[in-house]
Amino acid sequence: MIFTEKRSALNTASKFRNRGLHRQLRPYKVRHLHSFRDLMMILGKGTPRSTEILTNFAEIFLCAASRNLLQTYGIKHNLSQCGLYCRSLSQEHEIRIALPPIIAKDVGMKTIDLIPLRRGFHRAPELGFAENLTKARIAAILTELGLEVFEGVGVVGLLKQGSGNRAIGLRADMDALPIFETSTHDYVSQNPGAMHACGHDGHMTMLLGAAAILAKDPDFDGTVVFLFQPNEEHGLGAQAMLDEGILERFPIQEVYAIHNLPGAPLGQVSTRTGQICSSESLFEIIIEGQGGHASMPQMGRDAITIGAEIVQALQTIVSRKLAPGAGVVVSVTEFITNGQRNVLPGQATLKGDVRARMPEDREAIAKLMKQISEGIAAAHGVSISVAFNTEFIETINASGPTQAVVEAAGAQGLETIPNREPMSFSEDFAHFCEAVPGCLLLIGNGQEGPYGQPLHASNYDFNDALLPIGAALWTQLVRDRLAKPAGQQGDNV
Repeated sequence: MIFTEKRSALNTASKFRNRGLHRQLRPYKVRHLHSFRDLMMILGKGTPRSTEILTNFAEIFLCAASRNLLQTYGIKHNLSQCGLYCRSLSQEHEIRIALPPIIAKDVGMKTIDLIPLRRGFHRAPELGFAENLTKARIAAILTELGLEVFEGVGVVGLLKQGSGNRAIGLRADMDALPIFETSTHDYVSQNPGAMHACGHDGHMTMLLGAAAILAKDPDFDGTVVFLFQPNEEHGLGAQAMLDEGILERFPIQEVYAIHNLPGAPLGQVSTRTGQICSSESLFEIIIEGQGGHASMPQMGRDAITIGAEIVQALQTIVSRKLAPGAGVVVSVTEFITNGQRNVLPGQATLKGDVRARMPEDREAIAKLMKQISEGIAAAHGVSISVAFNTEFIETINASGPTQAVVEAAGAQGLETIPNREPMSFSEDFAHFCEAVPGCLLLIGNGQEGPYGQPLHASNYDFNDALLPIGAALWTQLVRDRLAKPAGQQGDNV
């Protein structure tokens, strides 16, 4: 709610100050912070009634400020002057108070200050499928830039120019990780237990930067679909957007995504045709034996011994069952039993993670894991169950989009590795690439300090120097892939 006019705000505040301000002001739009200061002067300070009304009004104001990306530092100062310290506000509102303004500095010129924008996202991380404030901020920025905006599980911005019928999608992920940040900079997470430790704050900012550039100077012919995706970390967000019908509603011929790469030189672009990221599958093996006394193992069927045998045997999948160099990783990450100090366990659960570069290898691993586990269980006379679920499929880059990325990076003067080694990590951008030809590219985040720390490290940070590089690369790619017909270059009328 934003006041459309200071005078009406003052009149309304005066009229309703004793009749439940927080309810009576809902039809009004609150925009200017000085209206809130004036409101405090009208209501006076220190009385229980004014304290209640001001607190309720503050919550309304903060909701509006979050949606409209307004400066909210001042409201906390003004509340404290009235003896209010936001104690009654929710954690969500406290996070909003901590956010800096990220609206375009000059809306008429459609420019965005990328560093405060990125650091604002970093301060307010949100986990997968709970990116509510993040989505609101992105939607508001895209709207201010003049794009058509659509909200569902994610946020989609549409920018059309000319009469071309080609369309490309550019994707950025929005979610954070459940990590307690240990960084010491002045924009650390204000949401304890959540952190942008994978650089999604930077990915969003680079794409918004490109949207600002292209909205101001739309030197292309066609449609750009800006895809802001939730829940990449659990491999669920891309598929959720696809299930929502995003590609039916906004058809595209190609799709692209950028992921930062710590440890690589700043701005170095690397990609490859074919498989670039591995699949991730999770397995769970449950052994049902017979527990017993630790002094009489012969009387039971010790699940821990059987489990240990299975752990060892699973390692032969990579070393003896698949071709050398297949790039497969099988890791047992949990071994859980119901044993005690002097009790042999009758039940054991093995959990783990599998990475594979090719679908046929992934399918072979699932078959071999079941075969090995059931064979060992049969040899020991115990029952066993094996579950194997793929969370991320392999990310496969198409040749045309990959070549386009290499050419765009070269045009920007960036060091480029066009045929890098595949990565062992997983990316749910794979689901977009399975639906339409696409390319995931990696871009160096730098090699020093927090920029060189591994992804998902509690002291990792996205390199702000990469923001304009990434935004410019996105812009170059759009202008290359949606080039104007000959004779129309530079004509945006």
